Amino acid sequence: MDGLLKIDDVANQSGLSKRTIRYYEEIGVLPSPERSEGGTRLYRQEHVEFLKRITISKEVLGFTLQELQHFLSLRETLESQKAEYKKVSDPKEQKEKLQEILAITENQLEMIEQKILKILSIQTELVALRERARARIKEIEEEVSKP
Repeated sequence: MDGLLKIDDVANQSGLSKRTIRYYEEIGVLPSPERSEGGTRLYRQEHVEFLKRITISKEVLGFTLQELQHFLSLRETLESQKAEYKKVSDPKEQKEKLQEILAITENQLEMIEQKILKILSIQTELVALRERARARIKEIEEEVSKP
């Protein structure tokens, strides 16, 4: 059991609840860990790091679980393509691998750009609302101060 972690340890290190960790495993976001003979989940440090990346993707990028699954599958494919690229020495094959990496990277960037556009749209609406509220407050103050 050397280097293996129980779900309590993973929850403490990742900042997620045990229920969330089990849910992510159930829906396929988190790869299933090994199990002991008694059925206890036995995680590795890679699981913890993966969960931290999931949390960052959800919090910072605002991904839904479905978007997160897609983003993470792209990331997995990207890592696989990078490993394949390192094995190839033929320039033509290298170019093909790099084109595949480029396509995946562009897909991930498109997802992030869409999130940025949504955030900017919400920000624009809030700024406009704030300015209208400030203007109305000023009007009210001017009306109240008139004799």
